[in-house]
Amino acid sequence: MARASGFKHVGYIDCKGGGQVVVDRNVAYVGHVMGPEATTLIDVSDPKSPRHIETLNLPWDKGVHSHKVRVKNEIMVTNVECASYTGKAPDDFVGGLNIYDVSNPKKPKHIKKWDCGFSGVHRYTFDGRYAYISPCMDGWYQNIVMILDLKDPSKPEEVGRWWRKGQWKAGGEIPDWPNPEGHYTPKCHHPMRVGDRLYVSYWHGGFHVLDISDMSKPKEIAALDWTQTYGWPCHTCLPIPFEIEGRKWMMVADECAVPNRKGADPAQAMIWMLDITDDTDPKVVSNFRVPGSAGSPLHTCHQPAEDVKGTEIPIAWFAYGLRMVDISDPFNMKEVGYFLPDPHRSANEVSSNDCCWDDRGLIYIIDRLGGLNIVERV
Repeated sequence: MARASGFKHVGYIDCKGGGQVVVDRNVAYVGHVMGPEATTLIDVSDPKSPRHIETLNLPWDKGVHSHKVRVKNEIMVTNVECASYTGKAPDDFVGGLNIYDVSNPKKPKHIKKWDCGFSGVHRYTFDGRYAYISPCMDGWYQNIVMILDLKDPSKPEEVGRWWRKGQWKAGGEIPDWPNPEGHYTPKCHHPMRVGDRLYVSYWHGGFHVLDISDMSKPKEIAALDWTQTYGWPCHTCLPIPFEIEGRKWMMVADECAVPNRKGADPAQAMIWMLDITDDTDPKVVSNFRVPGSAGSPLHTCHQPAEDVKGTEIPIAWFAYGLRMVDISDPFNMKEVGYFLPDPHRSANEVSSNDCCWDDRGLIYIIDRLGGLNIVERV
């Protein structure tokens, strides 16, 4: 039985499991974790009765997925990536991004597939003009940072790229970390932009702050890495787009996945708050986890909503559903509400993977195993 505090359940639609959800013009777009389904479009103009519009499929049925989606200015961008846990990707597979015209959501039109290395693109953001992405490129170890200009969506153009020293294999760089082809290494996970800065989570490399005032030459101005201490990779850096108490802040989420050492404690994969007033010298000021959530990787945080609308931040917390965290006092983050949905009919446990707001203040929570819930704050 679903449980809630501070939230009212509004609507639900059964759908395949998703890695990401975004809502634009009363259409919810869900990127699916398992192929061949890639992206589902859902009419949420009546949030009490969501209606399926269309599902786009990949040309492969295993080994590949398209689990991320972003929409802006009637352009939809989805990733194409190897997903080894779903099977072996075809030998001729090439990853990248698919770009669509969704001016008519009932008839999405494919514009272009932008290709990169075999593994593809993982996470990214898109502001309607530029895509800040994490591609695997031939000649580099693992994912790097890239900025793509989609002014003409049919002709994406690389503007600039950045990588951690040691990743450029073809350039003769030598990593100072073991097993550079493995999962336990520094690699770009998720770039997010505010102003002329990119805040980039770098998996088992902590995070990097890049100055992109000259997009053709991104320049590192700061880095911080606690992954070697706690063992868990840095998943998302969420800069808060307004000041609190006259200072600038960033929320950082670690993910309880592929620890870099034995004995890493799941309780220590947390949400962190950093003072970035001087973003050349970020400082950790506090951390947060749901009380009682220690003990299992499935009971840890995954992803805060990227569309920050105030000092209450919705966070997808895997088996603990949606948690609303108040950051009005950044030194003392507090939970002020939650919604724990029922597990999907195909599962025994909830696995909330992503969440977002819409312009009406409704919050959407996609489960990794299946089902999209819609709630509102009360």
